Amino acid sequence: MKYFLKILLFIFLPVLVNCQDTAITLTPGMVDPKKEVVMLTNLDGWLFKKGNDTNWAKKNIDVTTWQKLKPSALSEKLADKNGRLECWLRLKIKLDTSFRDTPVDLFIGAWAAVDLYVDENLYYSFGNTGSNGKPFKEYNPTYKLPIAFNIEKGIDHVLAIHFVDYTSSLPPYRLKSEGWLNNFIAITLPQFKAGYLGRHLENHFFRTIWLWINIILCLLFWVLAFQNRGEKNLLLIGLASTVQILTIYCDQSIINQGISYFNYTLLHLAWSILLPVGAILGLLLLLRIFKRKIGLAFKIFVVVMLVCGVAQIFLATPILLIFMITFTLGAYTYYIITSWKTLKGAQWAVLVGILLQFSFGLLLATVSLARPVSSIIILLLYTGVFLSGPLSLLVYIAMRFKEIIKEVRGNAQQVVKLSDEKKEQALNQQKILQDEVNKQTAEIRTTLENLKSTQAQLIQSEKMASLGELTAGIAHEIQNPLNFVNNFSDVNKELADELEQEIDKGNYADAKTIAKDIKDNEQKINHHGKRADAIVKNMLQHSRSSSGAKELTNINALAEEYLRLSYHGLRAKDKSFNAIMKTDFDESIGKINIIPQDIGRVVLNLINNAFYAVDEKKKLSQNGYEPTVSLSTKKNNGKVEISVKDNGNGIPQKVLDKIFQPFFTTKPTGQGTGLGLSLSYDIVKAHGGELKVETKEGECTEFIIQLPITS
Repeated sequence: MKYFLKILLFIFLPVLVNCQDTAITLTPGMVDPKKEVVMLTNLDGWLFKKGNDTNWAKKNIDVTTWQKLKPSALSEKLADKNGRLECWLRLKIKLDTSFRDTPVDLFIGAWAAVDLYVDENLYYSFGNTGSNGKPFKEYNPTYKLPIAFNIEKGIDHVLAIHFVDYTSSLPPYRLKSEGWLNNFIAITLPQFKAGYLGRHLENHFFRTIWLWINIILCLLFWVLAFQNRGEKNLLLIGLASTVQILTIYCDQSIINQGISYFNYTLLHLAWSILLPVGAILGLLLLLRIFKRKIGLAFKIFVVVMLVCGVAQIFLATPILLIFMITFTLGAYTYYIITSWKTLKGAQWAVLVGILLQFSFGLLLATVSLARPVSSIIILLLYTGVFLSGPLSLLVYIAMRFKEIIKEVRGNAQQVVKLSDEKKEQALNQQKILQDEVNKQTAEIRTTLENLKSTQAQLIQSEKMASLGELTAGIAHEIQNPLNFVNNFSDVNKELADELEQEIDKGNYADAKTIAKDIKDNEQKINHHGKRADAIVKNMLQHSRSSSGAKELTNINALAEEYLRLSYHGLRAKDKSFNAIMKTDFDESIGKINIIPQDIGRVVLNLINNAFYAVDEKKKLSQNGYEPTVSLSTKKNNGKVEISVKDNGNGIPQKVLDKIFQPFFTTKPTGQGTGLGLSLSYDIVKAHGGELKVETKEGECTEFIIQLPITS
């Protein structure tokens, strides 16, 4: 019996195989009246074989090893370990003779490379499968027109398709063509092209309108938000409208002709995230406008929407999308119903916008199920969905501003009414109040002036501290001319008494002689007074606030002068103080454009600090230590460097980062304000330079002033 069955199977197997490769007749009844196409993808006669062999394109081959598999069933599960799927698909068709006078085209719609063979001959290549030796290139089906399909009607034809595709490197990690395989291959009638192009133009036109209207409204919302920062809802409206613009942009850019698959998938992923984010921001805006608290229900909504958005990226299933839409509708409905009785004024504009958006969405879902339906109607309903929300927000803002103006006017009227009632009382108390106001104003001004004075004194104290170092060294120079002034003043006083006596006696000749002596003494007083004045002016040149005007200054002379004044000033205060001073000036520097008073303060402060450091080390060191302060200048890469170096104890690393901070000092209390280095740093920065420090703890410290030669 078993042998008998084997014999029967051997006899009838070719018949069964031929049944699998039987031609399918395409008749007018198979034409989709809406699209004017005959879809071949889901026909039952498809055969599939994995691999590649160009002999599989021949008409009469053994297909016993081929599988029955429709193109729509291709998936990443059939790909190899490198994510590549290469296979052949065969279908035998026959165009009914009723198409004899009808030109037909062939449409391919998948992100894959396809070589189409008709009756063993290569008819057309969509993309590049790599069979010709050139690199693989996927076919972009977005808004591509069909090709002419000139085959004889009424006879059998074998379609052999060499198909190559790869899995995507982005989630959901499927075949690039997997979402397009239901429309993989179709035969189209002449009306298809016109309708196809028309739908493309309609989609582009409407999507452009949606995008630009939303952009204009979004810009308006942001301008209003920045001009009215007190209205927090405006900021949230701007954010929500921005997310809607990005969502529409991603949706529109996906269908741009010529877009790469990577960009296509990236935009789709962004769209998948923006959709739940937009729903969350919209619901948050609803709660803010309706003056509802953010409770547990909203937090659950946020978590669910974000989880669904992430899941949509990896699963890419319409079920999740439908769930998110339904869940969002439920959340909006809940808050609308629970807030209905408390709504007033501008809040109703938002509610009307939401209801319109829901209505357009419901109509869109209903109309989409009806076939056929005009694409214009679909696009108009989408227009209602995309624009009803932003336009209602615009109406809300207008009404809200009207309410604010009304409130302001009401408050103003109330103030005027109250003012009229209290007018007489106000007039009686006006003088008392005015006096009190003047008194308080005077106190406030005094307090403010004291505050400003205190702030100025903090800075001035540092300046005066350095001035004190100078005045101590040159005080004896002022004493000499002052002694002369005092002496001659005393002499003139005595001569004036004698002059009166001689005039009383009538001795005018002696009186003239005394007057001449007084005049000579006055000239001497004037001479020594000017001498003292010159010394004081030199001191004030350092102490006063600079005018801010830069002037050409010999930086070497300036540095040497302050080195000498600092040293003699410290010597005048402490006779035991002594230090070695070394100078090394670059004479090629010449004059540079600086504010001499300010840079002089910086140099003086650094030199004073250096002398203080070596003096402190000398007090603690053994015999043999020679306190040394070096001052040098040089040109370096278009800059002038002024270096003040000492061989003191250096600066500890733990405080090195703080030395330029205001009020930070390493000196004992009462010996430093902590403003010297801070002010010096600011002055150098204002000149476009830098103040750097290099130190070795226990050995030395060097401060380097870098100033631009031209500024």
